[in-house]
Amino acid sequence: MTSNEKEPDKNENPQPEETANSEEDEKAALNEYVSNLEARIKQKTDLRNQNLNCVRPPDNHFSKLDSGLKKNTTFVKKLKSFSATQLDALLKDFGALNLTKYISEVASAITEAKLKMSDIPAAISLCSTLHRTYAEFSSNFFENWQKILTFKTTDKITNSSKLRVDLRFYAELIAVGIFANKTGLPLLGNVLTVLINMDKEDHNNIPILLSFCKHCGEDYAGLVPKKIRDIAEKNNITIPRNTFLPAEKQTAVRSLLKDYFSSLTKHLLAERAQLQALHVANQRTLHTRGELSQERKDQLEQHQATYDKLLVGAQNFADVLGEELGEAGEPPTLSMAVIETQGTVTIGGNEEFIMQAGTDPWQDEDTRSFYTSLPDLKVFMPNYQVKESVKSKPETVTEEMLDEDLKDDELSDNEELPPTVPEVEQEETQPTNISNKYAFDAFLNSLPNCINTELIDNAAVDFVLNLNTKHNRRKVTRVLFSVARTRLDLLPFYSRFAAILYPVLPDVCVDLCQMLKQDFKYHVRKKDQINIESKVKIVRFIGELVKFGLYSKREALYCLKVLLHDFKHHHIEMACNLLETCGRYLYCNPDTHQRTMIYLQQMMRKKAVSALDSRYVTQIENAFYYVCPPETPAQPKEEEPPMHQFIRKVLHEDLQKSNEEKILRLMRKLNWDDPEISAVAIQHLAGGWRVRASCRRALARMTADLAVWQESVAPAVVDTILEEIRVTMEDPHPRYHQRRIATARYLGELYNYRLIDSRDVFTVLYSFITFGVTNDHSNVSSLDPPENVFRIKLVCALLETCGAYFNSGSSKKRLDYFLIFFQNYYWFKYSDPYWNDDNKFPIYVKYIYQECLTSLRPKLTLFTSWQQCKDAIEDLRQTLYPELGEEEQYDMDDQGEDGVNDGLDTIIETDDETDNPPMAESSDEDPNTENTGNDDSEVQPEDMMMDSRRPPSKPVEDVEFENAFEKMVMENIAERQRENRPQQRDIAVPMTCRQTTKKTYEQLLQGKEGVEFVLMVRKGTKPQYKSFSAPPELASNLQQQALADKQEMERVKRLTLNISERQEEEEYSAESGGGSGGIGNPNRGLHARQKYQHPKGAPDADLIFGPKKFK
Repeated sequence: MTSNEKEPDKNENPQPEETANSEEDEKAALNEYVSNLEARIKQKTDLRNQNLNCVRPPDNHFSKLDSGLKKNTTFVKKLKSFSATQLDALLKDFGALNLTKYISEVASAITEAKLKMSDIPAAISLCSTLHRTYAEFSSNFFENWQKILTFKTTDKITNSSKLRVDLRFYAELIAVGIFANKTGLPLLGNVLTVLINMDKEDHNNIPILLSFCKHCGEDYAGLVPKKIRDIAEKNNITIPRNTFLPAEKQTAVRSLLKDYFSSLTKHLLAERAQLQALHVANQRTLHTRGELSQERKDQLEQHQATYDKLLVGAQNFADVLGEELGEAGEPPTLSMAVIETQGTVTIGGNEEFIMQAGTDPWQDEDTRSFYTSLPDLKVFMPNYQVKESVKSKPETVTEEMLDEDLKDDELSDNEELPPTVPEVEQEETQPTNISNKYAFDAFLNSLPNCINTELIDNAAVDFVLNLNTKHNRRKVTRVLFSVARTRLDLLPFYSRFAAILYPVLPDVCVDLCQMLKQDFKYHVRKKDQINIESKVKIVRFIGELVKFGLYSKREALYCLKVLLHDFKHHHIEMACNLLETCGRYLYCNPDTHQRTMIYLQQMMRKKAVSALDSRYVTQIENAFYYVCPPETPAQPKEEEPPMHQFIRKVLHEDLQKSNEEKILRLMRKLNWDDPEISAVAIQHLAGGWRVRASCRRALARMTADLAVWQESVAPAVVDTILEEIRVTMEDPHPRYHQRRIATARYLGELYNYRLIDSRDVFTVLYSFITFGVTNDHSNVSSLDPPENVFRIKLVCALLETCGAYFNSGSSKKRLDYFLIFFQNYYWFKYSDPYWNDDNKFPIYVKYIYQECLTSLRPKLTLFTSWQQCKDAIEDLRQTLYPELGEEEQYDMDDQGEDGVNDGLDTIIETDDETDNPPMAESSDEDPNTENTGNDDSEVQPEDMMMDSRRPPSKPVEDVEFENAFEKMVMENIAERQRENRPQQRDIAVPMTCRQTTKKTYEQLLQGKEGVEFVLMVRKGTKPQYKSFSAPPELASNLQQQALADKQEMERVKRLTLNISERQEEEEYSAESGGGSGGIGNPNRGLHARQKYQHPKGAPDADLIFGPKKFK
């Protein structure tokens, strides 16, 4: 057989093995039951034979025993409190006593003893000993049993638990032969018959008969458990039976018990039908009224408990008798939970709205957390224990009780003043410490400012830990209740404050709810048409407390019922506000869903039949749709391809500074030839607003590294970002603000990694301050309205990211020009008539603007008015275009204004990029023109023509040289200050100590090996030196370590110098490539790095200052 044929056999073997194991377990259980039964039958048979064929001692035997009154009376008293543990002591006493005269008392004492089931075997043993010793014991004993077990069908059993034990005790006495069958069986049969006949309706005697069947059913009825009987029939094994009672009598007893079981089954079915009928009636009441009375609830619970008890007894009886319950054994699944029924409401015309129960009363997780996740103040108060009197559970409030309260209030005077908060006692108004008073007043003043979860939680903790007094609790309750009627936004936070305090300070919440309840009753009873804001505040406060579980849901629904009863005017607004606050919570709660739905239907019917104002109609419909919003079909979600999900996860979720190399390898493995994958990857690489702010720089670095391998990535990403900026500028909606800030910062990061030129950055900067800008306060632009100052933040965000690199060369001059125009835009916004004393210009924008310019140009003098900015722009134009005539100048001004309006073509960009010729390598300009030069130093005919009219000044080369020299000196000083000087390891030996360390001629002749060391120790404030001879190994190790440190310093020095030279070469290559005027590849500075060479005619710094220190 092959291995493939063996595998199915292995899989099929476990089932026969499991069957065999189960059969073996069944056989083992059957054998154990049979062996135990045989042992019990043998024990009872032997004891029965001893009792029936007993040989009693002669009369002279009793004369030797003690027949004293004291000891015999004591023995009888012990029998009345008999237990199994006393058997040995009683048998010992029995052997020394003569109980001939007290045998009747002994029999009566055993009969009256309150035995347990576990005491019966010991009592049987004691009775057998008495029976074999005294012949009169059995007759006296039987007479006492006749008194106890003789009763009629009409008699009521007072102590069923004792009767249960006595019945088994008496049956065991007959089984062991103490009572003969002819004498004892008629009484036992009479007891069983009476117990069954008197209980065929109520079945209260199930525990008594069930105990008899379990312990004595094998002897008197031949009962065998159904499971054991089935196993015995299956294996053809005969179960032994006790033969002291004939089979026909066992059959009679068994038929008697089965008759009782059949009546029990009928009773169970009748009880089940009654329970189902009661449940249906309650469901009907709940559906029509929305609530069940407490009486009907108690009635249903009582029937349910009775049925459960009867069902358990019937199941146990069926197991003992080996019968089946059938239909009666299936308990009905009855529950008082509200059935999710649907209701329909007519919303005008023939349109019907189907009402369905909601699943979640909270709109989102934040709302759920606000109302359910409360801080536990017991953590801050580990030793605090709530008083039982305060924590006692309040009595259940029913609707009848609420109706009675409202009627009592209506009987009172109609001119009664509204309920007020009880004033605090005079003796408590003065706190023990004046500082506590000030602290509490400050706490109360800060409560209206607690407008978020963290503040209100901290306020609750602060109150419990520092301000928890009876006086303060009453006062804070009054403050919570007296919240301003216009500050509805504080109600959720005040309710959360009370909910946090409730576990440790429940009196605050109880008093607050009571005051709100009284105030609501007052407004309902008053029926006036004023103070609508106070009424709305009360009902919304109640609704917030309901959602925290502090105000009873039943009472909240009763408030809605009262408002619907007189549904007009202010009651309409109060009902709508109550539903808008807690209606959704009540509607989704299983306990109140049905009743809330009924009230909503009632409200919509009242709206349909009443001629209400349109304002009220709108409020009612808004409240209704808030509680049960219409179902909207779920929009099918487009499944994103796995590759797109992978790219998004890698770039937006996994990318970090620590795993850039790994993700770069993954991105390089993408199929960039596939247009779809390439477009998705570029879209995610350009999505700087999709990643976390901390990962934005890593994404830019990833794009720069990837552009080395895929040349099309950098232009595509930059184009996507520029298009994104332009699109968001065309739609200045506030929802794009965060996205625009992130995109601007990401563009700056791309410039930092040399993916774009400075021209692109300045183009975007100029577009921020010119696109859609009119520069005229009377002509308002829809793209840049007066109240929109967000573009200032965009400019500052971009300059903060990459503005620090515009500090040399042409980019420095461009930034200087741009800052003039930027200040002009800022003061244009600042001086707009839209901003006045009532509506001031945002102060945070002013701070951002000043901080940005100060960080870029610390020595820059900021303009203080819009006119100064205009003058500066005019001066700049005169400087750059001095040769133009008046007409041409006028045309140029118009063209500049148009450029500003268009936002992309500006005067400065045109001058800087087109008028300046490209610089050749053979020019005689300063070598640092690209790095530190000034654009004015370039060859311009206009500047040459204006030299005669300008005041004499220093040559440009001298000015640039002085600036470079000053910059170099400052950098050297700064580097020297930041330099960490190494700690000095070797300390020079003082001259005074050297003289003492010279060896004498005798010491030199000895030739002692070793190296002389000097140990410096401090004693007091003066150092002392001690010389000693160290082994040569120590000296060689120190010398080798010093040599290794020196070599390491030389290696680090060479690396540093190489890095500096390479950086100079890269900077020169980048600047020379960027000034060519062509677009080119933005990464060419990373590929073709040329060695740095001084241009011809440039001064050599080494010849002027001497060679560098490291050469």
